[in-house]
Amino acid sequence: MLTMQLELLKQLFRRAFTNQFPAKHAPKSVNALLKDVKSGKAKLNPPVPTPEGFRGKIAYDRKKCIGCQMCVRVCPANAVVFDPKERKISYHLFRCTFCGECVNVCPVKCLTFTNEFLLADYKKD
Repeated sequence: MLTMQLELLKQLFRRAFTNQFPAKHAPKSVNALLKDVKSGKAKLNPPVPTPEGFRGKIAYDRKKCIGCQMCVRVCPANAVVFDPKERKISYHLFRCTFCGECVNVCPVKCLTFTNEFLLADYKKD
């Protein structure tokens, strides 16, 4: 118990290892804590690079799509819906489980993974 209290006291006076999320929307009181003493500017830690093969947000290139509906057939979460009027698909991010089946099966590679991972929002679309 005593060692945990000592560790907590040490952490109070150390610089944070992570950025406040989201740093650009942090209140002024928090931004004051992030400021560097010498420069007076907010000092943010650099973002961690995403690894190769990272399954981030799926990008859809409408121009490449041939309307084969293979992605619709393999999507376990029904995140990909075919629009017969336009012969294109609609991708619903809020349903996606990022399994990658649609990306793997696409014959023309119009669906690809991006490195974008900050997907939290107030609206589900």
